[in-house]
Amino acid sequence: MGGTVAIIGATGGVGTALARRVAAGGGRPFLIGRDPARLAALAAELGAGHAVADALDGPALARAVQAAGSPLSGLAYCVGSIVLKPLRRLSEADMLEAFRLNAVGAMVAVQAAAPALAAGQGAVVLFSSVAARAGFPNHAAIGAAKAAVEGLALALGAELAPVRVNVIAPSLTRTAMAAPLVGNAQMAEAIARLHPVPRLGEAEDTAALAAFLLSEQAGWISGQIIGVDGGRASLRSRG
Repeated sequence: MGGTVAIIGATGGVGTALARRVAAGGGRPFLIGRDPARLAALAAELGAGHAVADALDGPALARAVQAAGSPLSGLAYCVGSIVLKPLRRLSEADMLEAFRLNAVGAMVAVQAAAPALAAGQGAVVLFSSVAARAGFPNHAAIGAAKAAVEGLALALGAELAPVRVNVIAPSLTRTAMAAPLVGNAQMAEAIARLHPVPRLGEAEDTAALAAFLLSEQAGWISGQIIGVDGGRASLRSRG
């Protein structure tokens, strides 16, 4: 994998795993995140450039993406949230923040990267969730926001072609963001059993697909929404 890949959310579980894969494959990860200390440590480990930005701050995010330079071979928006509330407790502010972080942030990032991606045959990877297609109680905010990401990706894939735009839709994955759900061993085991492949996802599961979609090996793949979900969105477990 050659060229520069801008990775937003680089200090999260999937973002960090992807950055290491890009570097190991001969690419140059450019790391963007909101935690300066963790970002600097990962950049030092990988010999990578980096910029600090919060995905909720659109202008700062755009500047950080542009700091990656041109041309870009890839952009990955590894940012997400887990907002689990029943409808009776869900506020307008909850919905707006979920959309801003997941969908609007992705739009701002791709918009900022588009001129540099268009200079070559670049690729974009965005992240959805199993909850965008499989209905779960208490998932209204994140399900709706991630469904918006999927619609955004399809529109951008058509508009920016031949730049390739694809989406990965994971199920619950062991990351710091998911710690409230997987920190309890009994709860983690119960959730794992809901998957036809009965385990939780690992950051490497998702990062491996993201690295492939950003690479030249996926040169004729665009406009796809691919689940890394142990079969949960499309299969029914025998249990």
